[in-house]
Amino acid sequence: MTGEKIKEKAREKEKERRVGGFYCPIKRLCDLLAAYILLLILYIPMLIIALAIKLTSKGGVIFRQIRVGKDGVRFVCYKFRTMRSDAPSQLSTAEFTDADKYITAVGRFLRKTSLDELPQLFNVLNGDMSIVGPRPLIPSESEVHKRRSELGVYSVRPGITGLAQVCGRDTVSDGEKVRYDAEYTENLGALTDMKIILLTFFKVCSCEGVGLSGEKERS
Repeated sequence: MTGEKIKEKAREKEKERRVGGFYCPIKRLCDLLAAYILLLILYIPMLIIALAIKLTSKGGVIFRQIRVGKDGVRFVCYKFRTMRSDAPSQLSTAEFTDADKYITAVGRFLRKTSLDELPQLFNVLNGDMSIVGPRPLIPSESEVHKRRSELGVYSVRPGITGLAQVCGRDTVSDGEKVRYDAEYTENLGALTDMKIILLTFFKVCSCEGVGLSGEKERS
């Protein structure tokens, strides 16, 4: 092993130690507890949503899409389907020429209220995601992935909600989102997570910063 590789490994270990520290195992435990509790509380509402999707449009209830997670590892992300079954499946909504024509009536409501994200609680249980963290992106967003990697964003699990989502969500640029993601990674801690969860609650209730056809994530 060359001297440069040894230094690189040392930098990586220092980065891992610095990012999150002892909080990471605690954060994982809190994620599991929160996901189980939320699934128990939201079991009936999620069944109602699933029934509404099934009765109003053709196709499955759950939409599955490949996303990039911690350490750049790809995983299957779950969401309630908000688009017609004939919509391209592995594109971001921003890549559609006319995304509005694919979004269903129920899907429009789910996107506006962020209820389409609820199945990601199962991703949290699987260990692919956290309650709070940078939002997972599709693999084709190569430029954003490169910038995220350079800033160490992939040293943490992606989240259902994150700093970029409470600071503008669909109204901020990709560059701003990457900066928010890096800021979150650098300041990872219980206080940061609690602030984001509280802000998410208020943002969701007010539907602030939500774009139906311009958001980066498909369905």
